[in-house]
Amino acid sequence: MATFFLIMIYLSFISLGLPDSVLGAAWPVIQAEYGAAFGMAGVINIVIASGTIVSSLMSGALLKRLGTGQITLISCLITAAALLGFSFAPSMIWLMVLALPLGLGAGCVDTALNHYVATHYQAHHMSWLHCFWGVGATLGPIIMSSFIRDHDLWRNGYLTISLIQFALVVLLAFTLPLWKRMENIQSHAVKESQVQQSRGQSEQPLRTKGVKLTLLTFLFYCGAEASVGLWGSSFLVNEKELPSSVAAMWVAMYYGGITVGRFITGFVTFKVSNRVLIRSGLLVAFTGAALLMFPLPTFCSLIGFLLLGLGFAPIYPCMLHDTPERFGKEQTKKLMGYQMAVAYTGATFLPPLLGWLATQTTISILPFFTAFYIAFMLYGSERVNRITKQQAARSEMI
Repeated sequence: MATFFLIMIYLSFISLGLPDSVLGAAWPVIQAEYGAAFGMAGVINIVIASGTIVSSLMSGALLKRLGTGQITLISCLITAAALLGFSFAPSMIWLMVLALPLGLGAGCVDTALNHYVATHYQAHHMSWLHCFWGVGATLGPIIMSSFIRDHDLWRNGYLTISLIQFALVVLLAFTLPLWKRMENIQSHAVKESQVQQSRGQSEQPLRTKGVKLTLLTFLFYCGAEASVGLWGSSFLVNEKELPSSVAAMWVAMYYGGITVGRFITGFVTFKVSNRVLIRSGLLVAFTGAALLMFPLPTFCSLIGFLLLGLGFAPIYPCMLHDTPERFGKEQTKKLMGYQMAVAYTGATFLPPLLGWLATQTTISILPFFTAFYIAFMLYGSERVNRITKQQAARSEMI
């Protein structure tokens, strides 16, 4: 029963990833149909992410009242309905209206499942959970590419993805009693540890040295990941002169790199520390961004997108999992909330900012901005490592 329940959690995270990468893959075709400005994809992304932030902030109260199973079911239903609406949207205004419930549905299920896995399962499951998000994020552009390849049928792509979401809703509805049973069983297992953590919890974790730099690292990571996903297809179409369908497939390979990387990371965490994985991932990602900067043969761009995906793979789950090690278990509960909020903020504002700048200049700035984000993350991560190492040394001396 426990294994089947874990499979349901992973399937739910696939549904979270499915719509995340579709807008960027379909945007060149959507933009042409509506005659919209290039940067409007960034505006839609802001609306989606704003809904995600709002629902994430509300998720704590909703979890207490409804539980993880019902939150996941309702969130997937809202997401499926919004995607169905996308497939029939007659204008850009309707896309923006439907973007809000799409974000609201995503935020609740993301926060609920991350909290549940972090509380009830071992560390490697966090990497595998985000690996399954990557499965959804990879399938999204592949599905969309198959519909826009010959006839630019992006609406059919959204319709297909919404039907997949509705199928998951039906499955979640049938398994809802299992969610309630497992939550009751596992809640007793962690009750004592939660009481112990609450006794030593810091009231002002933001005053802890290194926390603010860590939050900026989360901001730039999610901004970089979302920017490449949203504007990667447009970069390949406008700068590398690839067909829209091919560009969508290449962006799918970027998400495929994230997916495969996180699957492998789940095993590597048994032998390699989070900090080494974060450092290695950033260096690989920087190499991928560098390949996109220069006028190299076209296949180098594909390699660049793959390296970006593989490099990004371990960063987010490893940073989340390393929070207790860096700042102490007593502060982790609050800091997790702060980190998620800042991460969504980066995904909300950095991609449209880049889109606005690209409208004023050219989309060729994408790899340069990505490289800058990665360089800052490397500096921030290594600086926090030094701070926490010094603090640990002082504690031992005392």
